[in-house]
Amino acid sequence: MSTNLAQQLREGTTKSHSMAENVSFVKSFLGGVVDKKSYRKLVSNLYFIYDAIEEQIEKNKMHIEVSAVYFPQLYRKESLIEDLIYYYGNDWINQISPSSATQTYVNRIHQIGYSNPELLIAHSYTRYIGDLSGGQILKKIAKNAMQLEDDLGTSFYDFPLIEDEKVFKDLYRQSLNTLPLNTKQIEQIIAEANVAFNLNMKIFQELNSNLIKIMLMLFLASINNFRKKFY
Repeated sequence: MSTNLAQQLREGTTKSHSMAENVSFVKSFLGGVVDKKSYRKLVSNLYFIYDAIEEQIEKNKMHIEVSAVYFPQLYRKESLIEDLIYYYGNDWINQISPSSATQTYVNRIHQIGYSNPELLIAHSYTRYIGDLSGGQILKKIAKNAMQLEDDLGTSFYDFPLIEDEKVFKDLYRQSLNTLPLNTKQIEQIIAEANVAFNLNMKIFQELNSNLIKIMLMLFLASINNFRKKFY
């Protein structure tokens, strides 16, 4: 029996997805305007998020619902470490810390991992399938905007263990649709997916604030240089 959970998740998060895409940082990114400092902060935030998600999925992989989305080939932590080494150097671990919004996200992941593991499905769907679906487009934008050489700094967008994206996504959807869930559980998973989108949006809003501060500092510096030359 199919619950059609995959389609219900997609339809049930349409509004949240649209809201996240309209955060200024995301719009700037999609428009090809990417500040390297803000981007590397995003990478460090994502490291903490995926570290939490993958830790809890591993701990709960024998849980009947979580086992349906147990696909280690989706894991992003190791690829993020590669990018962190590129942006911060080998001592990256001592140079990064989660932002306030990121810590809230991480806390949420651990909370449901211990109390309601089936809700991890919502976070797996929201993050991994989104990464897989738009990865190559976002990689191209990042490379062009930051003038990155080869694939340096963009390992996050590569899924070397997935040979055929379409085949894999069909398998993932089938796994979701055949989960033995009741109506209440489905509603809770969809609600949690909307929570996940909101948590991601908060992180983007933080980054947008940082980007504005950087642009303001550059603007003020240019004015000061102009004044010095003029006077």
